[in-house]
Formats: sequence, C-alpha cells, structure tokens
Amino acid sequence: MTEMHRKPLEDRVALVTGASRGIGAASAEWLASKGAHVVAVARTVGGLEELDDRIQAAGGHATLAPIDLTDDNAIAHLCRSIHDRWGRADIWVHAAIHVSALTPAPHIQAKDLDRCIATNIRMLSRLIANVDPLIAPSDAPKAVFFDDDWDEKFAGTYAMSKAAQRALVRTWAAETARHGPEVHLLRPGPMPTATRARFYPGEDRSALVHPRDEAARLLGPLFEGA
Repeated sequence: MTEMHRKPLEDRVALVTGASRGIGAASAEWLASKGAHVVAVARTVGGLEELDDRIQAAGGHATLAPIDLTDDNAIAHLCRSIHDRWGRADIWVHAAIHVSALTPAPHIQAKDLDRCIATNIRMLSRLIANVDPLIAPSDAPKAVFFDDDWDEKFAGTYAMSKAAQRALVRTWAAETARHGPEVHLLRPGPMPTATRARFYPGEDRSALVHPRDEAARLLGPLFEGA
C-alpha cells in the first residue's frame, strides 16, 4: 500500500475487550476500518462472529477470542498469545461491563454485588496488570475506557462498581502521564444499547446516537493520523 493510501492504523494491533456489542463492537469496527488488526474479545461467540462478518465485509481484519475475562488464566493466555504472534499490542479499548438488577439499596443481593465486583472491578484490575506490559513495547501505546453517570436510584450496585472502576482508570492515567501508555477515560452520549435499556426501559430510542457514530466521534481525535 502506498503512503498516499496508507490507513492511519496500518500495522497496529488493537485489543478490544467487550467487543461483541454496543460501543465495544463499534470501536472494533472503527479501528479495523482505519487499518488496525483487531483482537476482539467477549464471551458471546455469536456476537463476535457477526462483528467479524462486518469487519471482513468492510475490508478489515480481526482475530476472535471468545473467552471469559473474569478468568485470570484466560487473560494471561490471551495476552501471551498476542505477544507470541505480534510481539505487542498498540491499542487497548475496554468496554466489557456487567449491569446488575436494579434494586433499592437495602435490598442489594450479595450475588449481584459479587458479580459486579468480579466483572467491573477485579477483572479490570487483572486486565491492566496483563495488558500494561503487552502494550509497553509499542511506540504509541494507548488504553481507552468508557464512563457513564448512571448513579440514580436503584442503581447502587452498578454505580458502586463504576465509581471504583473510574478511580482505578484515573489512577493509572496519573501514574503513566509522563512515560505512557496514554490512558483515556471517554464518555459516550446516550446510545440504544442493552446496557442503557436496563436503566431506561420503554425509552424512545429513535433519538439516541448509534454506537458507530459515538465510536468515530470519541476515537477519531485519538487515532486519526496516528
């Protein structure tokens, strides 16, 4: 490919965790459209296969990794496999999230709390520990996370876990501000996702922004011309 027609993320490897739907899938498609080879990770095999079909139809390339990211061994194996094949990853976009049942604060169930902690806090911590050395060899390592402000009534379990997640990302961003990787915490606008539907059932979704448009809006300034 000539320099004139070279895509901005040509020869880059992008790891996308939580890639089967929503902003994760949209981010994977956007990165692939810019030339990155996307390693798409999620538990939902069908969602990953549909993503791969869309990426290939658009001329992009992806590797699918249907794993449970709450499994420490699976995370370690994933990162080792990426290192063995490419020597590094350049980009990490994390969109995996668990939304617990909405319930009043006094009625929060231990099983819902445990699952939110396992997915939204512990998993993220273990991913950072494993992905940090994976992207460190890149000449432009970037990690991207998504935030929201759903901390209204009945969302206590989710809001607690998101607050902890937000704190961890901001801490890592501060620690790496001088030497990298670049760590970004982005806030998408309202989108017609399954996550939002849990908080706003029956909402008119026609006015919401498609995740594909939000991915382009948020990721474009970080990666265009990279």
